[in-house]
Amino acid sequence: MSLSRRQLTAAAVSAVPLAFAATRTAHAGGRRPRTLYIAGDSTAAQKYSDAAPETGWGMALPFFLSKDLRVANHAVNGRSSKSFVDEGRLDAVLGAIRPGDLLLVQFAHNDEKAEDPTRYTEPWTTYQDHLRRYVDGARARGARPVLATPVERRRFDAQGDAVPSHGEYPAAMRALARREGVALLDVQALSLALWQRLGAEATKAYFNWTATEQDNTHFNPPGAIEVARLVARELLRARVPAHRDVRRLGEEIPESWIDWPAPATA
Repeated sequence: MSLSRRQLTAAAVSAVPLAFAATRTAHAGGRRPRTLYIAGDSTAAQKYSDAAPETGWGMALPFFLSKDLRVANHAVNGRSSKSFVDEGRLDAVLGAIRPGDLLLVQFAHNDEKAEDPTRYTEPWTTYQDHLRRYVDGARARGARPVLATPVERRRFDAQGDAVPSHGEYPAAMRALARREGVALLDVQALSLALWQRLGAEATKAYFNWTATEQDNTHFNPPGAIEVARLVARELLRARVPAHRDVRRLGEEIPESWIDWPAPATA
């Protein structure tokens, strides 16, 4: 996931995410609802009309959560656990987060880019060090950190078996979660199992395959919806939200619910 024309501008660091702004007025004057903040990369990020039908799973997550648990999606194309911090994006999240909120962290796709020192982290050292900054920052503000292993790419071997693509990063995150007592959503294992069940051909319907692009990393609306469903199920399994905060886990979600706003401008 290299940086692209669709990444947010630097001005977006301090901007209020769309999902947050859309629900802000609905609760004016009432009890402040909890917010689930997403820190991550392009697999989760908000996409805009110039990127459609590419869809981040964070765009679909609100469909599976109650209105009392709103989503503020700070995930941005091309970021790693390191570059997200270095660009001040974690500081922006921590400046907004409040006691009782959740910080869901999913990185690895760009941490793996050894050729790029601005993004690369090593799984068992600098990757864990950076993830710990998210964990410690959330806890210091009375919020709950949640780690999510990276969603898998569409990759199959000659025998038609789904192949993992993230090396030791998921294992490093699992180990850190155990050591720090952090809730873990094993999206990598679950998405790999889903791609295996669907098979090499059927999975094309979940990724951003178009007439001009064969993208085995990013999702279209059906793929984003199904990955968001995995995330919501894992949140419930890990007892992060209450049962009342999770909904529609067994329901079909219409693709028409996905919306791509006009691109952000500086």
